[in-house]
Amino acid sequence: MDPVSVSIVVSAPREQVFDYLQDIANHSEFTDHYLVDWHLTRIDSVGLGAGARFRMKVPGVRFSWADVSFVEVERPQRIVEAGRTGKYNRIRTLGVYDLQPAPLGATRVTFTLLTVPATLSDRVMESLGGRAWTRRKNGRAMRRLRGILEQGEGRGQRVTVAAG
Repeated sequence: MDPVSVSIVVSAPREQVFDYLQDIANHSEFTDHYLVDWHLTRIDSVGLGAGARFRMKVPGVRFSWADVSFVEVERPQRIVEAGRTGKYNRIRTLGVYDLQPAPLGATRVTFTLLTVPATLSDRVMESLGGRAWTRRKNGRAMRRLRGILEQGEGRGQRVTVAAG
């Protein structure tokens, strides 16, 4: 699938937004409307190497588990997460959070998601509305992120270590 990008301006300093996003345990708070059953892949959920596994609530998809790990953390402007999803985890994913200064001390947060389907059947499944669905869900996640960082509202459940 071609990259899907969503962008939003958050009225918070870039360092504050970065500190929130570099803790992958926080991501379940603003994405729990379509990413559920979160599990951390290691105890330390902050910074390079932090990762999580979760299930996507995608209509009509049987193999909905995915995992991501932070592969690049460049303070305070960029976080790159790489992962896999789909049957046998054969679809590679790359997500990039880009944080740029905006007027009046705000921060422009842009999230770009790229998927690399491995087979023709994976490409067909993505082409059947996958791009629009992804853009819609990620757009809502960005609005929820803004609500959490600006007013502390709309917080979902923060993921913890199993049995924690």
